[in-house]
Amino acid sequence: MSHRIDHAKAAPDAFRAFVSVHSYLQDCSIPLVLIDLVYLRVSQINGCAYCIDKHSADLMKQGMSVSKLLLVPVWREAESLFDERERAALAWAESLTNLPQTGAPDADYEAVAAVFNERELADLSYAIALMNGMNRLGVGFRKTPAAAQAA
Repeated sequence: MSHRIDHAKAAPDAFRAFVSVHSYLQDCSIPLVLIDLVYLRVSQINGCAYCIDKHSADLMKQGMSVSKLLLVPVWREAESLFDERERAALAWAESLTNLPQTGAPDADYEAVAAVFNERELADLSYAIALMNGMNRLGVGFRKTPAAAQAA
């Protein structure tokens, strides 16, 4: 897989807008580890190798065990490893990321709204939307994962 273009260099103002949202989310109402967990799950669904590599490393730096990290794609089967807020955030991330299939049904919204207040739910949803956008750039322009660059 070869890198296509440097989208940040090609459209720096647009990139800065994405970075601004990312910066906001680094210190929002949701703990950073939960934001990174959602980023990872969204990236797994979208198949963005660059983002999977980055957010896996970020989660390990924050103390997440490798065994928990490996089970993120099948979190429902390993739900005892994930607390109530993590499960709700992961389910909402899947619902919004798979929007053409799910339509974000009321049941999904009610489940996440039962665990997060309005501000947290908005922040969580912005994080999901941001990562879906970043994944499309990463996959579309074939951004190379750091692990692959090092190899």
